[in-house]
Amino acid sequence: MKRLIPLFVLLVAAPIFAGDIHGKVIAHGVRNSADAVVYIDSIAGKTFAAPAAHAKMNQKNMEFVPHVLAVQTGTTVDFLNSDALLHNVFSPDACADHFNLGTWPQGQSKSYTFKKQCFAALLCKVHPEMEGYVAVIPTPYHAVTSADGSYEIKDVPDGSYTVKVWHPTLKGAQKSVTVKGATAADFTISK
Repeated sequence: MKRLIPLFVLLVAAPIFAGDIHGKVIAHGVRNSADAVVYIDSIAGKTFAAPAAHAKMNQKNMEFVPHVLAVQTGTTVDFLNSDALLHNVFSPDACADHFNLGTWPQGQSKSYTFKKQCFAALLCKVHPEMEGYVAVIPTPYHAVTSADGSYEIKDVPDGSYTVKVWHPTLKGAQKSVTVKGATAADFTISK
């Protein structure tokens, strides 16, 4: 018991060196403020291992779900077809190596690993009206806004960063943000 007390005091007295970045992105010129990607850009001298877990994107009701998916560089994304018809996934963007996964039926999925920082459009050759996006970010610190524009990037180490906003149809924004615990950062974007 006596050994546990010093350890407990150390844990309680140790400062917390991580916080979060939260706030709102107000998007002018679109229906709502959803689908903006807020992220910490590259950090000098830091590299991040690719996550082992795969991200998921569904094709359901003739839509890519989610419409915008943010992942870290090196992430493998599994594309599931949940519709009772054939779907395809391809990207016309060079940063995504112009990949084309072919066509597959309901209940099956195919995967692609995004190796470079990129904002890749996703399309379906079978259904040209379908469109989605994968935002490939160089750090694990990113979030996609909800319809009201709110976002939260968790577990951000204290420090100063360049925080950027990307949106599929609006001009981006950026600002320097110093994180010390819970930190607010709001943005406004427009056409």
